Order: sequence, then C-alpha cells, then structure tokens
Amino acid sequence: MAGFEPYARDAEAIEREIVTRGLVLGIDWQDTAQVGLLARELSEGGPDHVERLVRSRDPRERARGELFAFAILMQQTMAESAERGIHTHGGTVWKSFGRALIERGSRHER
Repeated sequence: MAGFEPYARDAEAIEREIVTRGLVLGIDWQDTAQVGLLARELSEGGPDHVERLVRSRDPRERARGELFAFAILMQQTMAESAERGIHTHGGTVWKSFGRALIERGSRHER
C-alpha cells in the first residue's frame, strides 16, 4: 500500500526496548511514584542529559538514557501517526510511562 507506515509494529518494537531497559533498571511500571520520577528526570533533563546518559560508561545510566531516547522516539512515532489520522497506542508499560509524562507536562505548564 502506497504511503503505508507500520506505526503499530514500530510502537510494539519501541515498547519492547523500553521494557528491556526497565528490567535492567528494576522499574516497577505500576509504581506511579517511581515512574513519575523517571518522567520528571526526562522532562527536566532535556536532550543534553539524555545524551550524557547514553554515552555513560555506567551500564545503569546508559540504560536510563536509552530508555529516555526510546520514550522520545515513541512520542514522535505516535505524533506522526496521529498527523496521518492513524491511531497508534502502546502497551501497558508505555501507557504507564506516557501517562506520567503527560501529567508531568501538565504540571509543568501551570
């Protein structure tokens, strides 16, 4: 199909990567306080912070940076699919983290 973009498949693959990094970091995605702290770090840290983490020699810092990079990629994927009128959603892990990011953004805008 011309113009077909596999957004659902991309979202699943991105979420798998987020889940993998979450396992390395011991994240309980049902713990709203823990997930909220991750969302805060991502939203306050910015691109330089993510890049520093991704380049770190510390495997846990690198995993956190990669998790953040995949979260940004997921947001971009969903935004692009929405612009094309395609509803794309993630699984339970992304819903937990995405909700925390949205809540963080709402608080930050006030």
